[in-house]
Amino acid sequence: MAGLLCKKRKKGVSDLQEEGKNAINAPMSPTTIDIHPEDTLLEENEERTMIDPNSKEDAKFKELIKVLIDWINDVLVEERIIVKQLEEDLYDGQVLQKLLEKLADRKLNVAEVTQSEIGQKQKLQTVLEAVHDLLRPHGWTIKWNVDSIHGKNLISILHLLVALAMHFRAPIRLPEHVSVQVVVVRKREGLLQTAHVTEELTTTTEMMMGRFERDAFDTLFDHAPDKLSVVKKSLITFVNKHLNKLNLEVTELETQFADGVYLVLLMGLLEDYFVPLHNFYLTPESFDQKVHNVSFAFELMQDGGLKKPKARPEDVVNLDLKSTLRVLYNLFTKYKNVE
Repeated sequence: MAGLLCKKRKKGVSDLQEEGKNAINAPMSPTTIDIHPEDTLLEENEERTMIDPNSKEDAKFKELIKVLIDWINDVLVEERIIVKQLEEDLYDGQVLQKLLEKLADRKLNVAEVTQSEIGQKQKLQTVLEAVHDLLRPHGWTIKWNVDSIHGKNLISILHLLVALAMHFRAPIRLPEHVSVQVVVVRKREGLLQTAHVTEELTTTTEMMMGRFERDAFDTLFDHAPDKLSVVKKSLITFVNKHLNKLNLEVTELETQFADGVYLVLLMGLLEDYFVPLHNFYLTPESFDQKVHNVSFAFELMQDGGLKKPKARPEDVVNLDLKSTLRVLYNLFTKYKNVE
């Protein structure tokens, strides 16, 4: 099992420890940070990176890791694989192989279990080549390689997982604008020097998806939040005009449409037809059932002549207000004069 086949860490000797401490306290070092002795085993002009401990405590950074771990475990539940720590459980390629095979619905020609470092890197090479074949045509920048993944570089692993989650439209909501401070350790003229750089792990969902152009709602959220309440009030009035016929009342747009039920019923009212109850879940309990409902509502919208919504069903279910507003505004635009 991945995570159990951990590579033994090299033991640093006292002079290496001292060299590392001297580098930390050197004038070029902007802050004091604990560097492991093995991280000082550098050749001339070689550099190594590590996450600033303060960044590791950042709430959004922790949330990103938790969301990705939960997603991996959900995808691989049938494989009985449980990931607890990304860098320890993914570095040898075993979990990444299973994850890609499940997501892409294809079998990779690699050995199932490899304990040697050479075997692990060969597996990683095969897995990452398959990943690159999928991502490169869509313009993804590759910010990882075999050595960084096998070296348990958490930044590289996170870049890889974020790209996979976005490419395969994972039913998760990644926290936006997650950045970390990275300490770069470099050896020059026999001395270690450290510097800090900011590494951006996520931007916005739309930018990472790379598919959607900015629209009026992006501008509204970014530059005119004061007008947001006006838009919400107009949409609430619109949906209630129709849902009231079924004795239903909406007061919170982001929450009451999240399970898809009101969206389905609203489409039936707007198009004047009865939606058979066996086509959707009237009282959805799981995330998948809610996604089914919203996706079904999207199909009804397209049947009614609307373009496919720009929002993802998963984002509506995950209470993303901007996505919900986009969907409802499209309905408002077409059906505002329907009684």
